[in-house]
Amino acid sequence: MLKLTAIIAQAQAAGAGDPAQQGGGMNMIIVMLLMLAALYFLMIRPQQVQRKKHQQMINSLESGDQIVTIGGLFGTITNVKEKTYILKIADNTKIEILKGAVQEKIASREGEKKAE
Repeated sequence: MLKLTAIIAQAQAAGAGDPAQQGGGMNMIIVMLLMLAALYFLMIRPQQVQRKKHQQMINSLESGDQIVTIGGLFGTITNVKEKTYILKIADNTKIEILKGAVQEKIASREGEKKAE
């Protein structure tokens, strides 16, 4: 019986622990918050900035601009509609694409004339 009470006393003493070690929960919360902040600034924020730049590029396109679609088609914008562009991809070949299907702007006709 004496042995059992000694074991219980030791377990209670070990469970109570040092007051300096009881802040472990707060340290864990701080580490989690720092990890979330790093995730935001390293992944989410740059993606938002890139999406905003792409949307501005799409909104600034006009007739005469040369573009590449997400499907890899090269062409020149001949007409701008509300949600689509008419794209000339070859002689006598025009297609209509969604504005969101534009990957990047290659050049504009005015820019080419100024360069020459």
